[in-house]
Amino acid sequence: MILFVVILIFYLMTLVGSLLIIILSYLDSHLHTPLYFFLSNLSFLDLCYTTNSIPQLLDNLWGLEKTISYAGCMIQLYFVLTLGTTECVLLLVMSYDRYAAVCRPLHYTVLMHPRFCCLLAVASWVSGFINSALNSSFTFWVPLCGHGQVDHFFCEVPALFTHANKLTLMITSSIFVLLLLTPIFTSYGAIVQAVRRMQLTAGLWKVFGTCGAHLMVVSLFFLSDQSKFVALFYTVVTPSLNPLIYTLRNKDVRGPMKRLIGWK
Repeated sequence: MILFVVILIFYLMTLVGSLLIIILSYLDSHLHTPLYFFLSNLSFLDLCYTTNSIPQLLDNLWGLEKTISYAGCMIQLYFVLTLGTTECVLLLVMSYDRYAAVCRPLHYTVLMHPRFCCLLAVASWVSGFINSALNSSFTFWVPLCGHGQVDHFFCEVPALFTHANKLTLMITSSIFVLLLLTPIFTSYGAIVQAVRRMQLTAGLWKVFGTCGAHLMVVSLFFLSDQSKFVALFYTVVTPSLNPLIYTLRNKDVRGPMKRLIGWK
């Protein structure tokens, strides 16, 4: 019951925080920028990611029977893979946006044209669905043996694969993550070089505010292993932290938030 209450609180925090970012980004014209367009996509993704897994988990924690149908497990697995891959690619896109804003400010409006931003967002989602279709198909072909027990909080690939499948998955996932992390850290390497040449203190703090928030989210997402409780952390806790990381220290969001709530 304690775990049920804790997870429910974090789930509600994710719902409120993510919906607030999406609404603010849509209603406030000052937030009609590439950064908040991608942040809205990330918030919507967090909503889908948590809603895909947590309600079933809460139901299992509340009731005596901790079961899920085979079809339900496969659907949950498919969307876990889809949304996880999409978030990986979306974080890469957001790092490119920060690179263009800091290192190429005079060309930023050309580099991050609204139509190009839409194409990048669509590419992120399409890559997630394609990757999930490929990996899920491998899982569907593997026969489930034993007592039909999933040693996990929800249906995830490592919990459903054999040892040989897990090894293959680990190798392919490592290559995929490396291909994504390399350009992300390359972008931030270029940003650090640009920041070192800045003279204005206000400009420095603004760069560290927006880029530091994104780098923190990248670290929370990528630097997690596949144990059950760490998987529970990045499924339950990390999505609830994303809105806090991006908004609490950001005056661009705090102003519209106060106007929306009606504060003077």
